[in-house]
Formats: sequence, C-alpha cells, structure tokens
Amino acid sequence: MSSTEEKSLPSPPVVRLRVPTEEDAYAWHEVFDDPEVMEFHGGRAAELSVYEELTARQRKHDAERGFCLWTLLDEDDRVLGFTGAQPWPHAWGPVGEVEIGWRLARSAWGRGYATAAARATLDRVRAAGLEGVVAMVDARNERSVAVTRRLGMRLGETFVTPVGGREGYCFRLAL
Repeated sequence: MSSTEEKSLPSPPVVRLRVPTEEDAYAWHEVFDDPEVMEFHGGRAAELSVYEELTARQRKHDAERGFCLWTLLDEDDRVLGFTGAQPWPHAWGPVGEVEIGWRLARSAWGRGYATAAARATLDRVRAAGLEGVVAMVDARNERSVAVTRRLGMRLGETFVTPVGGREGYCFRLAL
C-alpha cells in the first residue's frame, strides 16, 4: 500500500437485536455452555430453567419499559448471545439504576459484535428516555472493560461482590 492510499477501517459487523423468544432460552443455554464464556459469571451455564425465566422476564421488560436483554443475532441470524439493558437485579450495587450488558459466544469474540450491539442498545435506551446507564464488570474481564471504554463510559466505583468476594467496576455513562 502506498503512503497516499488510505487504510480502510473494518466496518462494524451486522447485528440484529430481537426480543428473546421462548426458543432463545435453549439457544442461550447452548451458547453459554462454555467455561470460557462463563468465566466471569460463575464458571458454567445455568440450568435451562434459569434461561427460560430470564427470557420471559426480558419479554416483560421490553413490553413495560421498551428495553431488555435482547437476543443478539449475526448477519446469518445465528444466536450469538445477548446484549441490552435491564434494571440492576441485585440488592447491592447500583440499586434502582439500569445496567447495560452483553454476553457472547466465544466464536463472536474479538470481531466487534459486543461494541456494535452495545451501541445499538444505547440508541434504544436513549429513545426509551433513560438519562444514564451503568455497566458492572468483573475487574479481570479485560474484553468487557475495553467495550465500556469504546462506548465512552467512565469508571464510577470499584466494588467487591458479596458472593465470591470478586473485585469489580461500575462504569457509568450519561445519555
């Protein structure tokens, strides 16, 4: 390449977000049945019933709030995991705030899917009228920390999880 030629940046991947279906519980269970994917989420996939309840709760969130953890699909409509937003579901941490998050199949890592899908999530939560979001990230999860930086999020607090005693970060973004 000559010095006068411009280097083209790779375009973001095509992503599609949909409200999770009942069938997505099975897809999420399969995608997350990978110790590396679950390294920062307990080390293994939850039982199928947990994903059935989670997808049902996300359908309710979308109907009531206009946002949820959406199923993330690639350009060929393969389920890659989820991304989206939901009220922080725990009695510790940023209670009362809305968390954005993502969890993807290992095959999707390093290809820009998490950032592209998180940007789409930010557009949707802005449209729903939110004024800000948080992202709760295990301090060891360098990939997710990098996504928060690409989104322009700033470190708000450092915390220790009540179960497991792991250090984590609460990133914040004003919309």
